[in-house]
Amino acid sequence: MSIDFNNTKVAFHLKSDSDLERAYFLFKMISIEPLVRIGTAATKFALKVNLPVEGLIRSTVFDHFCGGVSQFDCISKINQMYSSHVFSVLDYSVEGKKDNTQFDLAVQKTIELISFSKDNEAMPIAVFKPSGFGRFEIYNKISDNKELTSSETEEWLRIKERFNLVCAFGKSNNIKILIDAEESWIQEAVDDLILEMMQLYNKESVVVYNTLQTYRWDRLNYLKQIHLKSKKLNFKLGIKIVRGAYMEKERLRAYELGYKSPICETKELTDALFNNTLKYVLENLNQIQPFIGTHNEQSTALAVNLMDVYNIPKNDTRVWFGQLYGMSDHISYNLATNGYNVAKYVPFGPVKDVMPYLIRRAEENTSVAGQTSRELNLISIERKRRKI
Repeated sequence: MSIDFNNTKVAFHLKSDSDLERAYFLFKMISIEPLVRIGTAATKFALKVNLPVEGLIRSTVFDHFCGGVSQFDCISKINQMYSSHVFSVLDYSVEGKKDNTQFDLAVQKTIELISFSKDNEAMPIAVFKPSGFGRFEIYNKISDNKELTSSETEEWLRIKERFNLVCAFGKSNNIKILIDAEESWIQEAVDDLILEMMQLYNKESVVVYNTLQTYRWDRLNYLKQIHLKSKKLNFKLGIKIVRGAYMEKERLRAYELGYKSPICETKELTDALFNNTLKYVLENLNQIQPFIGTHNEQSTALAVNLMDVYNIPKNDTRVWFGQLYGMSDHISYNLATNGYNVAKYVPFGPVKDVMPYLIRRAEENTSVAGQTSRELNLISIERKRRKI
């Protein structure tokens, strides 16, 4: 089956004329790289010295890319999307916390979100980031096979308890748990810990999902290795497939420390690896269940075609598609209209605390070739269709 991703009437049917104008303005600004650099620097400064800019941020970039300042603030957007058969993944996008008190608060917040989601069928999935549950340096040390001190060992056990608490609570409340990827130099510790959670909680059905960043050339081989292990030990794999989020940082670190970059040399190789990973997962759907996180039309179309080839029903609950709130509505809503399972990541949190996330969104949209121009083109088509 083919889907018309150019159907802007479907893509933007939830946006008012003023929403559409704001989206056009934002993506026009994001398309100008020097403006993004100046704007992010100015925003960081203004927030640091407590200038009264939160209202301006809230009414522009925040409201476009975020659901609200709290989970309750997000309800109207969640319900609006669900009326069009698009589900929500609430993502508490507060970053950069570094002590046990903050890590425990992050766990409490995730538990709170699972409780918030369990009675609302619009929110079947929760998410957390490993570095939100423990210190980066601990993951790094374990990934490098370095011996931990007694206090670090105790710290690591607390991290494992946090993972276990959230995954167990997700299972008991029938909520899937997506666990985000991190930088490659801490990902091995993350991978091993998530695999432990899968062995515990993915026996009958898939609750726990790891994230594979397929701009890393080793990820498909890794998937094949854990697939063999899951068959041997009789548990299922949950895999969120994405391209990746830390390319410049990864390449710079590899160059500075003199090791081979974990990142594919070209975008074409990344695209091929994403698509091959997607194919491998759909070929093994009884054992591996995917959350296909992509803003790429070609990869989305490939997934749709492969589901046809393998006789996988459009609404098969083992297969999910996902995009970020405020982006790629032409993919999300055209998929949902055609009966596929689609969820939007909906970031939320206090405006000041969510700014690192918003700045990264702006920088990524600027650096990803074609992303912003595609959004602008589709918005322009819809503006002309509405004659605004």
